[in-house]
Amino acid sequence: MADALVSLDHVTKSFPGADGEALLVLDKISLDLLDGEVVALLGRSGSGKSTLLRAIAGLIPVTSGSVRYRGKELNGSNPGTSMVFQTFALMPWLTVQENVELGLAARGVSPAERRTRALDAIDVIGLDGFESAYPKELSGGMRQRVGFARALVLEPDLLLMDEPFSALDVLTAENLRTELMSLWGKHDFPTRAICVVTHNIEEAVLLADRVIVLGANPGRIRAEVRVELDRPRDRRSLAFQAIVDQLYELLTGSGPGDGTAAAGDATPTSDPLPNATVGGLAGLVEIVFARGGRADLPDIAAELSFDIDDLLPLVDAAAMLGFLAVHGGDLEVTAVGLEFTTADIQTSKQIFAAQARERAPLVKAICRGLATSADGNLRASFFLDLLRRGFSPDDARQQLETAINWGRYGELFDYDTDSDTITG
Repeated sequence: MADALVSLDHVTKSFPGADGEALLVLDKISLDLLDGEVVALLGRSGSGKSTLLRAIAGLIPVTSGSVRYRGKELNGSNPGTSMVFQTFALMPWLTVQENVELGLAARGVSPAERRTRALDAIDVIGLDGFESAYPKELSGGMRQRVGFARALVLEPDLLLMDEPFSALDVLTAENLRTELMSLWGKHDFPTRAICVVTHNIEEAVLLADRVIVLGANPGRIRAEVRVELDRPRDRRSLAFQAIVDQLYELLTGSGPGDGTAAAGDATPTSDPLPNATVGGLAGLVEIVFARGGRADLPDIAAELSFDIDDLLPLVDAAAMLGFLAVHGGDLEVTAVGLEFTTADIQTSKQIFAAQARERAPLVKAICRGLATSADGNLRASFFLDLLRRGFSPDDARQQLETAINWGRYGELFDYDTDSDTITG
């Protein structure tokens, strides 16, 4: 077995919630990152991927458990890592070369050595000729190359990447991924391991030797999938697609550690509403119905020119409401889904209302709250305060907005923006 560069042992991380109570983000994460491998952390929003990466880098302290670098417990930043960020994080007043030299300057490296190492890194990453350019003169792909050069010039044991391709257009991202893997395959690549955060299933399979699948709310390890495919990898091959399907099933299926409660125990925090509009989830049900009532999600994504991950919230919403059944990578219209998608608009709205009232925990909670209020009205802030006990402020707001949109469509309740009042 290869040496463990970084080891996490039962790592838990909580942040203070809006009401002062702890908001659990990571729960008992144990993981070794080994010399000579690429590891992908794959999960949806709420799975704590970026928080976990920052704990590995030593940028945030863990609440309990331990993070060790080469056997030594961290007490501050991890000296064996450097990071590439999603948003490039370049200093706009510095040139390409000056940006690349930043980390070396912070480590006290002499100006002459900084210059030599920075120019070498710029050359490796394909930016020679742009040493004196400023970030505003560069395209998004070129700016991210600067981010890679700045990280690699430190020659870290472990290169950490937080969704480094998600801010780029599709072709630029594909080109940069390919070049990174080409560099990784060379004997003089200046790092011993890579850990990349992604929500993109195909990206994980293209890059990683191991994929760690995280469940959400809180983040827990659901599974580890090894990708034993030769590089460069062909995403059209049956072996590649089989791993994509396996990961898709892990991300969408229920089971221990996925944060999904049993139906009778479901609460607004255990079963959050997917970030999906009624029109979006209804459109997905119609697409599956038009294909004979059963369809392969990767095929749908390819035909629509979307990533599978873009469709997952719609899948989750349709499954939560009982309109679709999910079997691995296949979607099947249920009996109630058939009624919903073939009925006239008013009947369809009634079906939606009945399903949302019974199967969407937050919508159900709002309906019950309105039924017990003296005048059939409640402040939306009442529910927002409750949601903040289990979600970040932004996620709590998104949950409430989704519930209001679903409730309005089903004519279960209305919302007045001026008075911030939900009315039954």
